[in-house]
Amino acid sequence: MVDTPPPSAPSDAVAASTTAPATSAGPPRARAPDLAGLGVDIARPLVIVDVDEVLGHFMEGFGAFLAGRGLEFRVERFALFQNIYQPGATEHLPIEEGRRHYDDFFRYGSGEMRVAEGAAEALRRLSEQAGVVILTNAPGQGRLARARWLGRHDLDYPLLLNSGPKGPLAAALAEQAKGPAAFIDDLLPNLDSVAEAAPAVARFQHVADPRLRPLAPSAPHRHTRIDDWDALRIAIADSIS
Repeated sequence: MVDTPPPSAPSDAVAASTTAPATSAGPPRARAPDLAGLGVDIARPLVIVDVDEVLGHFMEGFGAFLAGRGLEFRVERFALFQNIYQPGATEHLPIEEGRRHYDDFFRYGSGEMRVAEGAAEALRRLSEQAGVVILTNAPGQGRLARARWLGRHDLDYPLLLNSGPKGPLAAALAEQAKGPAAFIDDLLPNLDSVAEAAPAVARFQHVADPRLRPLAPSAPHRHTRIDDWDALRIAIADSIS
């Protein structure tokens, strides 16, 4: 997802992490759920993948939800709340008002969006050689809607809700897998967070919406950027083989 504030604590998540304080040895550590207990085969490699603008066209779905409320979603920048406008307005809605619409999208709009082209088939094929875990920063009240969306679209893998940077939890998950791990996200800060907390994890940036691709900050010298799921699947498979 693009440029959202940390969601509220996901107390109703399928599995939620708590983060231990940082130590002189490195960044904060997370207490991750037991992957084996979630049905993930820890003897295999691990693929950790985001949802919004990676597996699904979040901005498009959220924009349709806002249109139903008489609002406009203008893809003018790689941001979320700063793209929400009253029709004809030159200033975006106040951030707090935008956040309320975002929360309502999960409460009342079921978090509905199109699946990114090729994503479901790519994960299905990757799941033949690796465990797959969905790691999203959706708000806690959206857990059920998110789980149902994944199930409806053949993406029914273990779902974890996170709050804030994803590096600590991704590191704690990767430590449980006996094989190599890969992490896929659209947001540069999350990729950087994983690079800091778990530098051995292969990192891939993917932006599903073609309108957002030229706006999305990237750092190809640090994280591989691939916006096509067919090509991305091959690169992920190579990184964990």
